[in-house]
Amino acid sequence: MNMPSISPADPVQPGFIHTDDGVRLYYRDWGLGKPVVFLSSWSLNSDSWAYQMLALTERGYRCVAYDRRGHGRSSDPGIGFDFDRLADDLATLLDTLDLDGVALVGHSMSCGEIIRYLSRHGSRRVSRTVLVGTMTPTLSRTDDHPDGIDPAIFEAFRSDWLMRDFPAWLEDNIRPFMTADSSPGMMAWVKSMALQASMKALLDCHRATTSTDFRRELRDITVPTLLIHGDLDVSSPLGITGRKTAELMPNATLTVYEGAPHGLFLTHMDRFNRDLLTFLDA
Repeated sequence: MNMPSISPADPVQPGFIHTDDGVRLYYRDWGLGKPVVFLSSWSLNSDSWAYQMLALTERGYRCVAYDRRGHGRSSDPGIGFDFDRLADDLATLLDTLDLDGVALVGHSMSCGEIIRYLSRHGSRRVSRTVLVGTMTPTLSRTDDHPDGIDPAIFEAFRSDWLMRDFPAWLEDNIRPFMTADSSPGMMAWVKSMALQASMKALLDCHRATTSTDFRRELRDITVPTLLIHGDLDVSSPLGITGRKTAELMPNATLTVYEGAPHGLFLTHMDRFNRDLLTFLDA
C-alpha cells in the first residue's frame, strides 16, 4: 500500500514545517483565538518573544513564533538569507497553518521580512502589523540617503568582529541592547540565543539588512501599523529608521519610548505588552 505523498510545505512533525527548498523551520503555537505571528530579530529566535506570547495567550490570542532559517532550531542550509526568500518562508508558515486575519509582530531585521512579505505576497492573510525597533527604510548612506550610516562601518563589524570573535562582540554590546538595570540572567539568556545562530546566517542576514532599501515598498503598505521605537536605540537610530518609516507608510502610527534601547520589548516589557494588547484589541 502506497503512503500518501507530503508536499514540501506540509508539517511532517509537530513544531516543524518544510519550505519548498527543503528547509525545516521550527515553530511554536500557543493558545486559541485571533492569530498573532512573531518574527525575531537578527541572531535571536522565537524564544525571545516568550513574555509577549504568554501575556497574549492569557488574553485569548493564538500566538505563533518561528525560528528563521539558520537560527535557533531551524535548518542551516547556508543559503536563502535574502529578504525575498525569508518572506517566502513566512508565507509558507502562514499558508501551512492556514492563518487568516493575522497580526504580524516583528523586531529589528524581521520588520523588513514583514514589509517584503506584504509587497511580495499581499495582505490577504494580514490584518495589521507591529514593527519594533525597525531597521527600515534603509540603513546605509547613499547619494540619495545622506543621513544613513557609512557602509564601511558595517563592513568593519563583519570583518573585525563577526568573522573573528562574535562572542566577544556580544559581551561588549549586550548592555546597549538592554538597560543598566537588566539582570545578568536576562542578558545571559539573550546572548545564549544569539550564539545558537549559524555564522553564515548571521553574515548573510547582516549584509541583507544593512544594504536593502525598502522605501518604495513602504509607500504601498496600507494595513494598520504600529511602530514602537526607543529613543536610545543605537542599533536602529530613531531618526533614520522609525521616524522615516512612519513618514513613508500611509497607515502607520509611531510611538517613541523615552530612555528605551533596541531590546525594549524586554526592558520595557510591561508597557510594551500593554501597548501591543491595546493595538490588537482595537
